[in-house]
Amino acid sequence: MKIAIVYNHDSQDVINLFGFPNKERIGQNTLKRIANALRAGGHQVRAIEADKNLIERLEEFMPRVLKGERPGFVFNVSYGIQGQARYTHVPSILEMVGIPYVGSGPLAHGLALDKVVAKTIFKQHGLPTPDFVVLDSWKNITCDLAFPLIVKPKNEAVSFGVKIVKSDIELRKSVETIIKEYSQAVIVEQYIQGREINVGLLGNNPPEAFPPVELFFGKNGPPIYTNEDKTRQSGREISYKCPASINQKKRTEAQDIARKAFEALGCYDCARVDMRMDKKGNFYILEVNSLPSLGEHGSYLVGAEKTGLNSKAVINRLVDEASARYFGTPKPQQLGFKKANAAAVMFSFLTQRREEIERQVKTWTNVDSRNYDPIGIQEALSKLSDDLESIGLKSVGEFTDNPFVKTWQTKAGLTNGTLLIGHLDVPLKREIPPQRFRRDPEWIYGEGIGLSRAPLVMMEFVLRGLKHIRRLQQLPIGVLYYTDEGYDYNYSSQIICAAAAKAKQVLVLRPGNPGNKAITQRRGQRKYILKVETTPKRLGKANNQPEALNWVCAKIGELSRLSSRENRIAVSASDIKTTSFPMLLPHSVAVTLLLSYGDEQFPDSVERKMRRILGKEGKWELKMTSDRPPMKLRKGNQQLLRTLRKIANQWDIPFDQESSLWPTVAGIIPAPTRVICGLGPVAKDLYTPHEAVQRISILQRTLLLAEFLIQNKA
Repeated sequence: MKIAIVYNHDSQDVINLFGFPNKERIGQNTLKRIANALRAGGHQVRAIEADKNLIERLEEFMPRVLKGERPGFVFNVSYGIQGQARYTHVPSILEMVGIPYVGSGPLAHGLALDKVVAKTIFKQHGLPTPDFVVLDSWKNITCDLAFPLIVKPKNEAVSFGVKIVKSDIELRKSVETIIKEYSQAVIVEQYIQGREINVGLLGNNPPEAFPPVELFFGKNGPPIYTNEDKTRQSGREISYKCPASINQKKRTEAQDIARKAFEALGCYDCARVDMRMDKKGNFYILEVNSLPSLGEHGSYLVGAEKTGLNSKAVINRLVDEASARYFGTPKPQQLGFKKANAAAVMFSFLTQRREEIERQVKTWTNVDSRNYDPIGIQEALSKLSDDLESIGLKSVGEFTDNPFVKTWQTKAGLTNGTLLIGHLDVPLKREIPPQRFRRDPEWIYGEGIGLSRAPLVMMEFVLRGLKHIRRLQQLPIGVLYYTDEGYDYNYSSQIICAAAAKAKQVLVLRPGNPGNKAITQRRGQRKYILKVETTPKRLGKANNQPEALNWVCAKIGELSRLSSRENRIAVSASDIKTTSFPMLLPHSVAVTLLLSYGDEQFPDSVERKMRRILGKEGKWELKMTSDRPPMKLRKGNQQLLRTLRKIANQWDIPFDQESSLWPTVAGIIPAPTRVICGLGPVAKDLYTPHEAVQRISILQRTLLLAEFLIQNKA
C-alpha cells in the first residue's frame, strides 16, 4: 500500500501567515522511525509536509484508483501550521478529497482540543472530570473553586501554558499571560492532588486499552506534566511505571473510563487519555489526546510495549486498524495462486505495480525514435525485442521485415487469436522540440507518450501479468510493431495485412480519445504532393504567366471548396515548400495536400475534380504518395466492442465509442478480421510538444485488455 506520512515541522508555505502559529512540532527521529516501520511492513512510503501544496503532492504520489483497488493511505501526524483547531486541518482536507487516513477525524479532534466542550461531554456521559470555570478576562475574575488550581489555554494541546496556581494573584497573572500569549479563553480547573495515570487506546469498536501507565515527576518542578517535560527542556527526567502500581480492579476501572471517553468524543484508531487519581482512588479525566505522541519517550508506546507491541508493530497495527475501519478487513486478503480467480490475481498484480508501470513509461519516453531517426528506431526495436523475449514471446520470421516491422507470438501461436498492433516511431517533425517525462496529479507528459509509449508499456504489463498467472503461453496472442507510421506504413503494410488475416481479432494500440472512447470507425486519408515549376521571375517585372506561389495559393482555395460535410470529405493543404534564387520570386512550389474521406466511393471522383481545378497539366504535377483506407463499421467490430464494454462495466472503467477523423493502420485490416482501435490509454494534445496520457487510464486500459484476453482466451 502507498502510505504518505503527513506531518508539520518547518514549512510555512501558506497563502498568508496570520493568527496564532502552531508551536507543536514532530521530531525528525520520530518521522524516520515511522517511515522505517512502514517500509518494514511492506508499504511504499513518502513523507509529505502539510502546507498549501498537500493535495497536489498527495495526488502525484497516490493517483485515483480503480474499483476494488486499495487507495493510498495517509499516516497523519500533522499538528497544523496556524489558526484554530489545527489538528482538524489535515483530516478535513483528506475527507474532502477522499483519501483514507490513520487516526481520528476532524470532529473528534475538534472536540478533544476544545477542553470546555470535551469536559461538558464527559459530564453528560457520567464520566468524572475536575470541576472548572472559563475565564476570558483577567480583570474581573470570578472563581468559586478552591486553590490550588490548574490554568491552561482552552484550545491547546501538549500542555501549552499549563500551570498550577495557589492564590488570586497567581491566578490573575497566569490568566493574563495565557490570554495575551495564546489569544484565547482560559480554563481554570480544580487541581487533583494525587497520581498521574495515562491510558493508551488502539483500535475501534471497542478500542483496546493498554495497561495504565503512571508518571513520576521527581522532586524538582511541579507535580504535573508540562510542555517543557514533553519537549525534554525542563531539565528533569519523567519516569514511567507500567502497569501502574494500582490493583487490578483500579486498572480495569481506568481502562473502562478511557474507552468511554474515547467513544464519547468519537475518536478513531488511537488516543491517549490523561487522568489523575486522588488519594481516595477516584479517577478524573484531564483530557483526551486524539493525536498521541509516537515519540519513543512517550507514555503511549510505554503502554503498548506491555501488550507485546513494539514501536514498529504499533505503527503497522495502526494502519491495519484504519484499513479495517475503511474497508472491513485489517489486511488485504492474500490471494492464493491456485485458488484465486485469475482476474483477481491479475488485478492485484497490476495495481501493485503502478509505480513500476509509470517508471517504464518514463524509460520509453526517453528513448528517441522519431521517424527520421533510423538509429534511434533500431535501438527502440532492439529494446522492445529484448523485453518481449524476456517475457517469453518468440519472434515470427514470416511476419518480420527489419527494420520496418517485427512480430512476436506466444507458444499457442497467432492463428485465430488476438493480434496487438502498435508502432515504435514517433511521427513528429524536426522543428517540434523534444518533451521529456513529467507528471502532474492527473496527466503524464513525454515524447510520443500517447501515440506510442504508454500503449506499449500497457501491452508489456498485460503480457507480464498473463505470465504471472501462468496463462500467457496457453493463449494465442501475437504482437506486431511497425516503425514507419510517419511514412504512412508504406513499407510494412503488406506484412501487417498478412499477419492480421491470420488472427481472429486485431486490437490497435493507439491512444483512447478524451472521454474514455475507443474507435470503431475512422476516415481514410490520401496524401498528394502538388509540384509547380515556372521560370524564375524578378519582383515587379511584367509577365503574362502568374507567379508560382500566387497561383498555388489561389488553387488551394478552390480545392478546399471540394470539402463536403454531407459526404464526409475534406480537402486541405498541410505544408508548402518553395524554392527560389537570390533576389528572385519562388519558381518551384511543393504542396502537401490531404484528402480525408469516409467512403471509398468518393476519393477517385474527388481526385478527378482536383485535376480539373488545376487545369491542363504541364508545369504542375499531382502525385498521390499514400492512401490510408478508412476503418469501416463492421458487424464484428461492434461485437468486439460489446465484449470490451461489458468487461469495462464489471470493473467500473469508463469506456465508450466514437468515430475519428484521423486514419490509422486499423483501416488496412482485412475482413473478416475484427478490429478495434484506440484501446491504449486516454491521451490529449497528440502530435504536439504537450502530448499527455491520463494517469488513471493507463491502469484502466491495462486491466481492460488483460481481462479481455483472459475471458476470451484471446
